[in-house]
Amino acid sequence: MSMRPNRSSWRLKMISDREQHPRRSVHADASAWGEMLAAAYRDIADRSMRDLPIFNEALSVEAIGFRAREGRVVGMMVTPWFMNVVTRMRDGTSQSSPGTNLRLRLPAGDIEFTVSELAPVGSIASYSLFSPMFEFEDMASARATAEAVLAALMSPANRAASHGPDAPNITPIDRRTFLRGVQTERRA
Repeated sequence: MSMRPNRSSWRLKMISDREQHPRRSVHADASAWGEMLAAAYRDIADRSMRDLPIFNEALSVEAIGFRAREGRVVGMMVTPWFMNVVTRMRDGTSQSSPGTNLRLRLPAGDIEFTVSELAPVGSIASYSLFSPMFEFEDMASARATAEAVLAALMSPANRAASHGPDAPNITPIDRRTFLRGVQTERRA
């Protein structure tokens, strides 16, 4: 007779692991959500984007750096037609409908995201960094840029440097200025 665990014991083991290591499971959940998002965009690429003139054949779809941050999942989505900062909309906590703008605070400052609906993922909010993606020759350069942008967005030092330590109001991050600073920093 085999002593294989049944499904209910696996479920109990998963719950036990989450209770013992909540940070690891939150990170794993964020990463899994990023991969689910990437799968949805891969499907879109295959169904409808590949033949469009904005599709960069040198690139692929990749979820980069998805993580939990103050109760929100955030990361970078790279596709052959765009690079966006993407966050998962919290279920039931926002009245924002697709097409509306939503200002969210990241460590580097406030960013104005656009809300959209993506089947089968649900409601997401995204901030466009690049579209189209022809300035990237290969996936390695797109990935390096995405990682550098995400690191800068998650750094409170960037907010202090651009807004001063005593700034009473946070000004939304201007994409061009932000990217120039990130790309200058990366090349230096």
